Amino acid sequence: MFGNLGMGELMVILVIVLVLFGAKRIPEISASFGKGIREFKKNVGDVERSITEPEPRVEPRVEPRLPAGEPIMRRDVAEEVRPEPKRLI
Repeated sequence: MFGNLGMGELMVILVIVLVLFGAKRIPEISASFGKGIREFKKNVGDVERSITEPEPRVEPRVEPRLPAGEPIMRRDVAEEVRPEPKRLI
């Protein structure tokens, strides 16, 4: 997992981390690091699923058509009386 790092090198890295961050902050840092890794793996899995799974088909909605002889506008809208505009003078 650590490549060519031996026990001595790991101890030096651990001491440096301990000096830089302190004993109280190391659990907080490791918890946030673990949370970040979990979130990353979850997002990678979501992307893989979206690539491999087919998109759900959505059937187009067909609107009922009016018969050829029917007027397009409703009667109450067509017969609506509009007031005259007010004059400015």
